[in-house]
Amino acid sequence: MARFVKKKKEDIGLSPYALVFRGQKKIDKAGLKAFDYDAELFKEFDVTTPDQLKALKKSASTSWLNIYGLDNVKLMESLADVFSIDNLILSDVMNPTSRPKVQLFEKCIYLNIRMLQQKKMVLSMDTLSLIVTDNTLISFQEQPGNFFEPVRERIRKKTNKIRRTGTDYLAFALLDIVIDNYIYIIGELGEQIEDLEEQMSTEPGKDFLERINYFKRELNFIRKIIKPSKEMIIGLAKLETDFIKDENRVHFKELVDNMNEANELADSYREMVYDMMNIYHTTMSTKLNEIMRVLTIITVIFIPITFIAGIYGTNFDFIPELHWKWSYYAMLGFMALTVGGMIWYFRRKKWF
Repeated sequence: MARFVKKKKEDIGLSPYALVFRGQKKIDKAGLKAFDYDAELFKEFDVTTPDQLKALKKSASTSWLNIYGLDNVKLMESLADVFSIDNLILSDVMNPTSRPKVQLFEKCIYLNIRMLQQKKMVLSMDTLSLIVTDNTLISFQEQPGNFFEPVRERIRKKTNKIRRTGTDYLAFALLDIVIDNYIYIIGELGEQIEDLEEQMSTEPGKDFLERINYFKRELNFIRKIIKPSKEMIIGLAKLETDFIKDENRVHFKELVDNMNEANELADSYREMVYDMMNIYHTTMSTKLNEIMRVLTIITVIFIPITFIAGIYGTNFDFIPELHWKWSYYAMLGFMALTVGGMIWYFRRKKWF
């Protein structure tokens, strides 16, 4: 199954405003979980009715609505109605293969980024979309999970800074986890790549090339995710909008630094893998050349011997040396001198 963009044929030509799910369904039923909090009050609950959505909209405190599952059209229509979200935004949300981006609208900031996850040595990609308004942040994920549990735990603690800040800081916290996870996964792969590099000083095993190809494939996949995400984060840090408070802009600049670190790590390990591949092929080629050189020398040595033996193996009646008492030993001696002379010559030329 393709891990990159895979467009369905039936999606070609659809209006950019059409609320149609354009990805691969990963869960059976969409779910909504809400956090409503400020410095003193905190509520956490599952959203099951439109009235709860309306209550979040009217709340004066900071609200985080986390939605997993992107294929429920009725849910998207309810969100558009309650929070006055443009269909262009929700249409993009329902397209998990859309490129990471940040867009400023009159009532919100919309941004999209790829999340990287690793399960049993296999990397996979999910999409995170955020709609940031004055007091409400709506996040969209393809499937549920504990990816953002550290942020949820920070919100549950009354003394944490996140309880005293707005939706822009909450957006930073979510993006920070996504980017830190990039660095963590690249670091995990990097340790394995460095271990593999140490094997270059010894005899590489039979699975050496297979492992190199695995790391090359995974790092190419990571770079495909990181490159556009880096552009999005840089654009977000430069965005001039009141939705991001001045005191929180420093945190978005930190995200740029972290993205640069992730990008540089991925590039470094990718170069290391390609260097190992080149060294491996060069080593194998050198070994093959050594084998061919030895076989060539052996062949060259036996050519004159075969020639001599061929002459005396002919079926002529009159070969003067055939009836000489010492002819057989003379022939062997001449063969030995020929071999010895050739070996001496090859060694003098440093051919082996």
